[in-house]
Amino acid sequence: MVNSAQVLVAVAAIILIICVPYSRALNDGRKRLREASRTAQTPLGPIEYGVKGAGDPMLAIHGAGGGYDQGFFIAGTFAEGHRLVSPSRFGYLRTPVPEDPSIGAQADAHAALLDCLGIDKAIVMGASAGAPSAIELALRHSHRVRALILLVPRAYSPTEAVGVPLTVASNRWVLKIILAGSDFVYWLALHIARRSLVRFMGVPPDLEAKAPADERARVSELLQSILPLSDRVAGIQVDSDVRMEPLPLDRLDVPTLIITTKDDLFATLPAAAYTAKHVPGAKLIVFENGGHLFVGRRQELQDAVKNFIDSLPSDGTRARMNHSARKST
Repeated sequence: MVNSAQVLVAVAAIILIICVPYSRALNDGRKRLREASRTAQTPLGPIEYGVKGAGDPMLAIHGAGGGYDQGFFIAGTFAEGHRLVSPSRFGYLRTPVPEDPSIGAQADAHAALLDCLGIDKAIVMGASAGAPSAIELALRHSHRVRALILLVPRAYSPTEAVGVPLTVASNRWVLKIILAGSDFVYWLALHIARRSLVRFMGVPPDLEAKAPADERARVSELLQSILPLSDRVAGIQVDSDVRMEPLPLDRLDVPTLIITTKDDLFATLPAAAYTAKHVPGAKLIVFENGGHLFVGRRQELQDAVKNFIDSLPSDGTRARMNHSARKST
């Protein structure tokens, strides 16, 4: 027969086994974010950002579930030799949701951040749900964009919408967890439903399970970095409300590289192909596999981006080319 002392011991054990590691993970996540976080007071409101490295500026625009730290995570593999600037988009971490959280307003906020940092022009990288505002930045403020890099972009396609396939039951309940913004429930899912979270992130679980140990560790790091989820849920809601519309892509006049994979569970390939077809001179690279997180494709991704950047004309060369083009018309 179980007595009250045994019950108390069992409760204490549960607290030690579950609550202590959870609290440690949450506190570690918040400490990590505080250490690199900065805030720019712009005419469009406060914008959180982080800066790493030195060299030619690169603006890294994160996807859904991110923040400035995700921009570091994604662009860090190919940002060597650059001053990497990564903002937190509207609703993520310490950047508030303004009255107008539209994609166009996000693009204007990116330009305002560049103003505050004294950056005239930058290579702009937009990943996943960060791609729409990266494209809009190049359309609305083309003189600020030296080149545009779009990774597994959430973009317009007339045939297939980009996003989490909600026909999959596990994706539906993970989405409920995400939108609820519960740090504890998300942390618990990390430990008991990792495979479902991997699928929700757009990666085929079998592909990730067979990947090298360092790649699986990278996926785990990204999943873990979403804590604290509660500080990101407002931004996730902003992204969820976005409806992709066709843009005047033929007006983009910056060098553009688009990279995606055939097995991205978010189905970014049709949107990537449509964007590449309509952006003058755009280059499209499609990997056979890797899912939404380029699992097992890091080196190829790094090489592709580096080769693209190395091929860019200097600003002076580009200015002369544009001047010559104007004279010939």
